[in-house]
Amino acid sequence: MGKPLDQQTVENWRDKRWLWLLSPSVPLAFTAYLLAYAWTGQWVYLLFAPVFIHLVMPLLDLVLGEDFSNPPETAVARLEQDFFYRALVWAYIPFQIVGTVYGAWLAATLPMPWYAWLALVFSVGSINGIGIATAHELGHKKEKLDGWLSKIALAPTLYGHFYVEHNRGHHNRVATPEDPASARMGESFWAFLPRTVLGSLQSAWVLERERLKRKGHSVWSVENDNLQAWAMSLALYGALVAWLGWPVLLFLLLQGLYGASMLEVVNYVEHYGLLRQKEATGRYVRCLPEHSWNSNHIVGNIVLYHLQRHSDHHAHPARRYQALRHFDAAPQLPAGYATMITAAYFPRLWFAMMDHRVVAHYAGDLHKINMQPAARDQLFQRWQGAGI
Repeated sequence: MGKPLDQQTVENWRDKRWLWLLSPSVPLAFTAYLLAYAWTGQWVYLLFAPVFIHLVMPLLDLVLGEDFSNPPETAVARLEQDFFYRALVWAYIPFQIVGTVYGAWLAATLPMPWYAWLALVFSVGSINGIGIATAHELGHKKEKLDGWLSKIALAPTLYGHFYVEHNRGHHNRVATPEDPASARMGESFWAFLPRTVLGSLQSAWVLERERLKRKGHSVWSVENDNLQAWAMSLALYGALVAWLGWPVLLFLLLQGLYGASMLEVVNYVEHYGLLRQKEATGRYVRCLPEHSWNSNHIVGNIVLYHLQRHSDHHAHPARRYQALRHFDAAPQLPAGYATMITAAYFPRLWFAMMDHRVVAHYAGDLHKINMQPAARDQLFQRWQGAGI
């Protein structure tokens, strides 16, 4: 494992205890703007969520900058045991469910032009997309309550299989060509999206089938984590359809698709082009800090539970978000996740921002890069002997 930065990173550390309140306040704020729309009829309020994610957060990250400091090891046990931080993650979920239900009610009962309806899809989808970050934090913990809450947070996006695939699939295969959630250099987000959605779904089913087989159970057992999570989605969608009628189903499906796409664009950013090399035995080397793109931009880390300190998360998945550390061996993104996911929607912009960084990370050795097979010849032509 790589070493954190020097002792100064510890000396500069300050517990951001009250700043962490920003994360559960996100669905509350997004829902408040849904209320503002219902109260005033001004559809521009429905744009708050996407504007916050794609404009406000990048600006705040630019203004407030980065924080490279790490908690001293003497403080880690206290941080891990502090119930305040655990409760903050739990607090996201009731606000998330309320925002989803209220947004569905608006979509089903208020007459609105198509563009306002679409903006509502993005608003509620944003609540649930960030909710997957909450599910991610909870899903890695050993406590059963956290596991169930993780599945509840995934219910609005119909993405409950993430609970299985991320923990037992992605964390084992990360930064390899076999991982559907690790993007390849030269692969656009729009090519990555169907590959990761279908690959992750298939992987989650196989992983759970194998786990249950070892326990002597059928894949159709009630112990199947995928089925449990999907049943929660069906219960939520079914209850809303029974209450509001079938037309609300289209709204629910579209916001769920958008929310899930927010997870996948983050996956796209996190390991783009990075590749674990193979040992003489043919096995991949252990996942190291160099196999995840990281960012220390303050706002993104607060909203996403330090998800941008991704290397430490892969090294210690059970380590709670408030104690995750920066490592100097980890490659750094040029901006926070909010900026990078926006860039990822525009392939030419993304490639211009990231491809030279991937090449530089491997000191120009193109054979060490996880490349999109179809783009390999073109990438070698472009970067071979580039002098980086």
